[in-house]
Amino acid sequence: MRDLESVGKELDRLGKTQKLKSIAESADGQKIGRMLDPKAVEKAAKSGDTDALRGILGQVLSTDEGRRLAESLRKAMEE
Repeated sequence: MRDLESVGKELDRLGKTQKLKSIAESADGQKIGRMLDPKAVEKAAKSGDTDALRGILGQVLSTDEGRRLAESLRKAMEE
């Protein structure tokens, strides 16, 4: 969890936090959020199960919403 805290602090330092929150709260972000099983994501992340995380990401990116969301995130991180 310490690594996630570091990432959060770095995003704050770079001024990206609010933009990322806006993307997550968008219609696409909300739809993807409803598609995911939060417990499965948390379990995979905590255990470092990269195969499960890859599967979850593949599931998300197989949708139009997921592809749009990924593109929005990519652009936000470039700015």
